[in-house]
Amino acid sequence: MSYQNQRTINGTIKLSGVGLHNGVKVNLVIKPAKENFGIQFQRVDLSHDNLIEASFKNVVEPILCTKIKNKNGTTISTVEHLMAAFFGEGIDNALVEVDAPEIPILDGSASEFVDAIRSVGSRSQNELRKFIKVLKKVEINEGEKYISIEPLENDLIVDFEIVYTNPLIRRRRKEFKLSNADLVEIYNSRTFCLYEDIDFIKSQGLAKGGSLDNAVVVKGNEILNENGLRNRHEFVFHKILDCLGDLMLSGHRIFGHVKTSQGGHALTNKLLIKFFSNKSNWAITTNLAEGKKDNLKDSTKRSVSANI
Repeated sequence: MSYQNQRTINGTIKLSGVGLHNGVKVNLVIKPAKENFGIQFQRVDLSHDNLIEASFKNVVEPILCTKIKNKNGTTISTVEHLMAAFFGEGIDNALVEVDAPEIPILDGSASEFVDAIRSVGSRSQNELRKFIKVLKKVEINEGEKYISIEPLENDLIVDFEIVYTNPLIRRRRKEFKLSNADLVEIYNSRTFCLYEDIDFIKSQGLAKGGSLDNAVVVKGNEILNENGLRNRHEFVFHKILDCLGDLMLSGHRIFGHVKTSQGGHALTNKLLIKFFSNKSNWAITTNLAEGKKDNLKDSTKRSVSANI
């Protein structure tokens, strides 16, 4: 069966941890799902109105994480790292059960989600996978912040630039290309923050579960984490990880060229809303070039356990 077909996981995955922002312990169970189910989250701590579709249309308050909400007001936060794992591992259909309002942050990257998916494996299903093809360029400008998406044949490129006054982070720019599909360092890159921002973040009721075990903290020219960075591009690679997770909220993988400077969850969501608001901007296709099929197969075999 062609890798152009939809995929789900082979078995049940169980993980537990703490929510980065609410500090609440959470148990997470990922189950296989039938064709065309998509990715859906279920708050099993609630008895009704507890199913939330992983859709850009459901994003609310995208501040320091991506939160989605159903029409009844039920929410689940910090879905971006798990969604990025689903993106990279080719998972189209899965039910994610959680017993708290936030996905566990684990080590602050997507690596544990990816390892868990690979431990059970995935299987091809009977329906063709759909892709979103970009037909017209769409962009969002907010002062110095910028994001755009434009046509690109049978591939996805995310060109991401970060700009910080911090002397260690500074200005950094990297590009992810699906046809290369080397996600190892992106998967392993952790969320990060500046030491001087911690008090303000906590004053907003966020980062209650944050620690050096699940985030990189930068103070001046110093990394406060004992083992430093996992790779020299960890800051910008984590931003690409977030972006891939947020793009996965399109419901299907996108063929297009994304360029952004100083972007984040809110800007990516605004781009998706604008992009999908006009049907002349996009089309649905089931055509995936042979090279991309082979590459996606290969990418599922690569280990993310290396701490580079």
